[in-house]
Amino acid sequence: MRRVYGARIRIGDERVPHPDFQPTLTGETIVIRPIEPADWKELFAAAADPDIWRLHPATTRYTEPVFREFFDNAVASKMAFVFVERTGGRLIGSSRYFGYDPQKSEVEIGWTFIVRDHWGGKTNREIKRLMLDHAFTFVDNVIFWVGETNWRSQRAVEKIGGVRREGTLLREATGNAPHVVFDLSKARYLAGGALRAA
Repeated sequence: MRRVYGARIRIGDERVPHPDFQPTLTGETIVIRPIEPADWKELFAAAADPDIWRLHPATTRYTEPVFREFFDNAVASKMAFVFVERTGGRLIGSSRYFGYDPQKSEVEIGWTFIVRDHWGGKTNREIKRLMLDHAFTFVDNVIFWVGETNWRSQRAVEKIGGVRREGTLLREATGNAPHVVFDLSKARYLAGGALRAA
């Protein structure tokens, strides 16, 4: 997998503009904006709930040293975001794009968490829609790595049309815990309609 971080990329003889991996995306109730070092205190407060991470491969991410590594990697990635409530400005979670592969026309959406009072509701659907709508301006496929035992996140990806690949994979970034991978094609996403209308 080739990762691209330069200003422009070359595919064959064609010059292609580099995608914008950190836009500000504005929805009805949420603003998704690039993560900043100054977000540390408030984002850690949002993440310091053990129940958020109970089914996640990184079960101790609610602790300060583990979340600090997560946060620093997010800032360094130049592809990460925070979720901000438009009413009140509270930070309620984070996500990022990762592993952009122009040859496969593919990018991952992952490292996502949201505070529990927004699980399963309108805000969660709005966040997914905003990030997917933007991703599909520059790729034809989005992938999701989900912990093998994280049934809640697996069901959420299936609801938006994700198709599970065969087998399991290990991921060093989460302590070599087994993961399953889901594919969501642009065509399948556009055909689904439900999330886009949410």
